[in-house]
Amino acid sequence: MNGRKVSLEALQSAALGNENKNTKQWLEQTGLINQSRLVEKLSVDSGWEKAVETVLGDTLQAVLVDDFSLAQDLNDLQEGQLVFYKNGHPQASDGESLEAKVRAPVDLTGLLSNITAVETLEQAVALQNSLSNTQSVVTKDGLWLGKDWIKVARLSDSQAGLVEREAELKELVVNLEQKEMLLEELEENEQELRDRIRDLENSWEQKQRELKEVNKRYSELRARVGSQQAKLEQTQQRIEKLRKEKAEAVRQMQDDEKAMSTSRALIQELVEHLAKDTDEKEELSLKREEIKNQLEQARNRSRDAKDVAHKLALRVESLRTEVNSAQNNFQRMDQQLTQLQHRKVELESQLSNLSEPGDDQKIELEEALEKRLLVEEELKVAREKVTEADNNLRSFDKKRMEAEQAAQAIRSRLERARMEWQECKTRQNTQAESLAEDDLSIDSIAENMPEEANEHEWQERIENIGGKIQRLGAINLAAIDEHKQQEERKVYLDSQHDDLAEALETLEAAIRKIDKETRTRFKETFDRINSGLKELFPKVFGGGHAYLELTGEDLLDTGVAVMARPPGKRNSTIHLLSGGEKALTAIALVFSIFQLNPAPFCMLDEVDAPLDDANVSRFCNLVKSMSEKVQFIYISHNKVAMEMAHQLAGVTMQEPGVSRLVAVDIDEAAAMAAL
Repeated sequence: MNGRKVSLEALQSAALGNENKNTKQWLEQTGLINQSRLVEKLSVDSGWEKAVETVLGDTLQAVLVDDFSLAQDLNDLQEGQLVFYKNGHPQASDGESLEAKVRAPVDLTGLLSNITAVETLEQAVALQNSLSNTQSVVTKDGLWLGKDWIKVARLSDSQAGLVEREAELKELVVNLEQKEMLLEELEENEQELRDRIRDLENSWEQKQRELKEVNKRYSELRARVGSQQAKLEQTQQRIEKLRKEKAEAVRQMQDDEKAMSTSRALIQELVEHLAKDTDEKEELSLKREEIKNQLEQARNRSRDAKDVAHKLALRVESLRTEVNSAQNNFQRMDQQLTQLQHRKVELESQLSNLSEPGDDQKIELEEALEKRLLVEEELKVAREKVTEADNNLRSFDKKRMEAEQAAQAIRSRLERARMEWQECKTRQNTQAESLAEDDLSIDSIAENMPEEANEHEWQERIENIGGKIQRLGAINLAAIDEHKQQEERKVYLDSQHDDLAEALETLEAAIRKIDKETRTRFKETFDRINSGLKELFPKVFGGGHAYLELTGEDLLDTGVAVMARPPGKRNSTIHLLSGGEKALTAIALVFSIFQLNPAPFCMLDEVDAPLDDANVSRFCNLVKSMSEKVQFIYISHNKVAMEMAHQLAGVTMQEPGVSRLVAVDIDEAAAMAAL
């Protein structure tokens, strides 16, 4: 409003001629620079401003004075134009003259009394012929008609609207005073509210500190109660355990008394057994010597067995050679036998060919038969030798296997005995070294050893002590320094934990505050969008109803379901609607959201593509109703949607890849269509 006032004052000052240096300088010299102008004191009925400006013209810039004593100073004005009016009381006028439309602190009867004010040009033209030479008529639009003349004044923007601007300036001054008073009041209220907010914040912080202190005390008390409860439970458990231990001790005492009597008898028996053990020890020593002798004998037998095995291996090898030679002889005899059989067959064939063999053939036959008998005898002898050699070979193999098994068993026993002897030797050396380190000897230990000593019991005690030492682990000489470091680290970590707990509490309080504000704003936004959807949906579909529904209880993570039922349908979900119905429902929802947070313009890109003509008409009606508040820019291929536009721009491609805009004048197109 201040900006508007400053701009109007600048325009008014320029229109009143205050920019003329000569007139401004003359007014300053005469002390009239602050005098009011006629237009500043003029009050005109609404709608008659142009008529008054047309009639009065430059008179509106007149300077109001109390008298005309300044006339003698007018000669000093070398350039410029000024009009002066003397303050006085205006004359009464009838209701038809222009003077009746004006209220001023000066008498304007001479200028306005003979001018009749009418509404329209037709009325003025109807009165024109009846006017006298001193009379005239003016319309609201500023057309001034006399009997023989018409005057039209269309001034420039800077000169026109003096009366309207002055009226607006007066109204702005009044409104500014009211607004300034209201602003002062609001500033005072704001300061009071800020003080109250500051006091409330201080109180809230104090309450928060008190609450924090109470929570801390409560936590401490809970911890103390928990520790006391734990101690109580531990005490009860300890008492119960002591009771059980007492009963167990009583039972153990009774058992110990029984065992003591048994132990006395057992000790007596052990003393007797100790003597027997000494005898057994001597027997074992003798057995050990005997085992050593047996071991030595076994070694000798092993060496003998190895020698026998070696001889047997040589004998087997010689027998194998003999078997191979016998087999070769056998094969050679087989070949000779085969040749003799062939010869026999030939001789028999020759014999059969001869009806009566001669003496030579008989002699040859007898010689051949004798040779055959000799060969068969040799073959029989060779076969017997081969069989005997095989039998000998099998027996020698059997003896060799038995000798090797015996040698292997002896070797195993020898190895075990050697390992046992080595182990005993190692243990003996170890014990001897341990005793030497402690400056002890076996004889002194044997003399000082108690009679009730038991090797098995002492071994168990050694194992128990070794286990305890093992559980203690290695000795840490730096444990004191490490404990001090860890204690300092614990103090540091405790302080960090307290800081983190405090920060976590602050963060949780902030989260709770944000969640509360988020729930409130979400609920308000949801209700406003829901009411907008309920209002727009029937307009889009011509009936029916739609609403939004929350799918969950918590407003922070709930979903939103759209429930839409066009007229004539009983669908339970939006998924049962057609494509066009879904599109219209989406449009109604988007526009309801758009109403919540409007923008200067809205762009729609082929929203009407899935709609038929009837639904496109409904969409167009909705856009028209909303275009009173929002400017729409939409892209469409639908003729019905194009007809709705006030301005239409087309995009064409005259050349491939080159687009250009084509402007379309709707009014001119309509005029051409009408022709």
